[in-house]
Amino acid sequence: MISVNEAKDIITESVKRLPSQRLPLGRVLGLVLGEDVYALTDIPNFRQSSMDGYAIRFEPGRTVFTLAGEMAAGSTAALDIDPAEAVRIFTGAPLPAGADTVVMQEKVSLEAGRVMVEDGGMQAFQHVREKGAEIKRGALAMQAGTLLSPAAIGFLAGIGIPELQVIPAPKVSIILTGNELQEPGKPLAFGQVYEANSVMLSAALRQLGVEDVSVLRAVDDLKVLQDVLSQALLEADLVLLTGGVSVGDYDFVVAAAKNCGVKQAFHKIRQKPGKPLFFGSKYQKIVFGLPGNPSSVLSCFYQYVLPAVGRMMDKNLRLQVTKGILTHDYAKVSGLTHFLKASFNNGNVTPLHAQESFRLHSFAEADCLIVLDEAKGNYQAGEQVEVHLLPRL
Repeated sequence: MISVNEAKDIITESVKRLPSQRLPLGRVLGLVLGEDVYALTDIPNFRQSSMDGYAIRFEPGRTVFTLAGEMAAGSTAALDIDPAEAVRIFTGAPLPAGADTVVMQEKVSLEAGRVMVEDGGMQAFQHVREKGAEIKRGALAMQAGTLLSPAAIGFLAGIGIPELQVIPAPKVSIILTGNELQEPGKPLAFGQVYEANSVMLSAALRQLGVEDVSVLRAVDDLKVLQDVLSQALLEADLVLLTGGVSVGDYDFVVAAAKNCGVKQAFHKIRQKPGKPLFFGSKYQKIVFGLPGNPSSVLSCFYQYVLPAVGRMMDKNLRLQVTKGILTHDYAKVSGLTHFLKASFNNGNVTPLHAQESFRLHSFAEADCLIVLDEAKGNYQAGEQVEVHLLPRL
């Protein structure tokens, strides 16, 4: 068995960033930009009004103009005015040739086709967006490595970029093992339990922006599991197996992985829950053999799969780490790192009920995990402990 930190270091060294690919803007939210993006043209590519009002050529002292037409946003007909003329103009419209200033409509009165400016503070070039005011042609619009937020996507769309080279989210295959599993909604036969891991893992992956998730099933048979895993390795970047990872007579994950050419990095970690946990790779394909008990699955997902997905997406995905004051005693023996489902409030952290690895009830109420050090024994109320905050929706 290896330590928690050793396991995390191995994962960090083993998991590489996925190759970038080109995707349309509508599919890049939350991804990382894979190349520098440069402006293809000046934005705006014409002189533009930023107000509803009247476009004029500014001359000190001139306040009366002849109305010579109208320019709305989207106007394509070119107008040219002389110094004595004004054009009715609307926000976003191109300035007519010869104009350099926009007077707000609130500062103007009209009489018999004449425009009379009543703005004592009027200055040249006011309320005009110059050509290239947003960005100049050829300028760096966004650097590689930028996280693509809604605002970033909007900016790139606004400068005419239809698609981007990005680091994609991984394709994930979840393989369920266990003859005892039954689908929710169907009646339970004697010896069966409802299967929750695939729904839970798929939801946790969606929280990370991973949408391409397939769920496969394998009965407790080495050949069957080997065939399912072999197919998953062809299609997915990341394979998550649940159950069958220990050393019992019906635990075939490790043998199937090795038979499929997966190179084992580790199989057991000095931790509770989730001591049996397989990690390996085949070329750039990553394989985790997670425990079968749901609470163990989710604990291991947050500690190990989450940062691995972050490495693949070139994102810093990991639980936020803080400190908290333990509100209750907790009895443990040294030798294993413990992850406790807990509630964090105003700097105090409280272990919840039902810490057993098969029970999800307390995990559904938890907002953090308490991490108790491998080398330390029992903990007392009032001690400071490490706290890992769970992701929020």
